[in-house]
Amino acid sequence: MHAPIVKHITNHISPSQDDLQLFNSVLTQVSVSKGQFLLKSGTHVKHQYFVVKGCLKAYYLDDKGNSHIIQFAVENWWIGDFEAFFNQTPAKLYIEAIEDAHLLSVSYDNLQKIYDQAPIYERYFRLLLTKAFIAQSKRILSSQEKNTKERYLEFCASYPLIEDRVPNYDIANYLGVTPENLSRVRRLIKS
Repeated sequence: MHAPIVKHITNHISPSQDDLQLFNSVLTQVSVSKGQFLLKSGTHVKHQYFVVKGCLKAYYLDDKGNSHIIQFAVENWWIGDFEAFFNQTPAKLYIEAIEDAHLLSVSYDNLQKIYDQAPIYERYFRLLLTKAFIAQSKRILSSQEKNTKERYLEFCASYPLIEDRVPNYDIANYLGVTPENLSRVRRLIKS
């Protein structure tokens, strides 16, 4: 069995050994190199991905071609275009590897079978989606209520494994500030 995902699952739910083996049996290993796309906007979304090793970013492009990062994912995180996956619609997001990455994927069809055969996984994914929704709500409120320094410090506290692995301009994009503004704040914090 894939130890990282088993640990992640058992941190959230208590599946039987048979349930774990069932889930493990539908996972596929995927590797992507730094700069390679795991997903592009407009493509059919067939999989969700669990990060075993590496760092990725999910973003969309606006009408002017500007990118807007909505998620980073490192070890033990799930990443995908969740809306397109669950609604079975074309992707709106791009997912790109910031570092070489090793992932485990589960297809939509296999996940539906897992839900039928081991309903405990519906709880697992509901818990993950609830946490993601709460994190997204906090991020929206933070962007409306806090200045750049406060947002950056909150980002570092919430995601300590990401800050040193992601370029400054990507963090700035995620926070909704200019790279110059973020660099100025980082210098002030270090001095």
